[in-house]
Amino acid sequence: MSNVKAGKNKNALITGASSGIGESLAECFAKGGFNLILVARGADKLQLLADRLAKKYDVQTWISPVDLSISNSAAELADEMKKLERPIDVLVNCAGILEHGEFIAIPASQHQGIIDLNISSLTAMLSHFLPPMVNRGSGKVLNVASVAAFQPVPSLATYAASKAYVLSLTESLSEELKDTGVTISALCPGITATNMMSTATAESANLKVPDIFVGDADQVAAEGYASLMKGDVIKVPGIVNQASILASRATPKWLVRKVWGKLGRTTIKSK
Repeated sequence: MSNVKAGKNKNALITGASSGIGESLAECFAKGGFNLILVARGADKLQLLADRLAKKYDVQTWISPVDLSISNSAAELADEMKKLERPIDVLVNCAGILEHGEFIAIPASQHQGIIDLNISSLTAMLSHFLPPMVNRGSGKVLNVASVAAFQPVPSLATYAASKAYVLSLTESLSEELKDTGVTISALCPGITATNMMSTATAESANLKVPDIFVGDADQVAAEGYASLMKGDVIKVPGIVNQASILASRATPKWLVRKVWGKLGRTTIKSK
């Protein structure tokens, strides 16, 4: 068996790389021999991660502190990579945010923020980085969605809808990209121990999740990386999450709404 690493002389660009699943995915790609372009808003965290992974895995690392929720930021990032002659062999769209609570209690600006980052930015990244991959006849994309993509989630309405978009777009593109040499995958984790989850539980006193339902970011990332390398279109990490998805798909939609409606309402803090 060859000892050559899968990512030797290849570049992986990872958004949302400064913490959580994005940080864990960065480690997976570094371990696989990929050079890394790490993208997030905070330069300090990115630089610490870049230095650690470069030293640990003997790969090249660069950082690009960018707020992808800002219009045209994806285009500017793509232009930067082109000027620096860093072709992107793997694109990982992991940047995302959520807001927990009643839809009508969340300010319009925060709903828009979810849409700007989870939907508009991800779509723009694909629009700018997919064409060069197709032109070269090789490349991989990993879009981080969520198990929330498979059913409505009251109390996470806009977030769940944004992840349903990510899953649908990924599945559509997986068919469009057949025979191009480019594959695209959706990683759909359940509740995962990340800073985003910690913030949500801190802000919502009624949002309590039993430990059995909370996944480990490193394990989620490892499963996502392996599935991407195999060319799987959808990966749902964890047996509990897989069982939940199978059950929801086999259940009438009206009943799914009622069940998730009851669960979702119990997590919304009473006024």
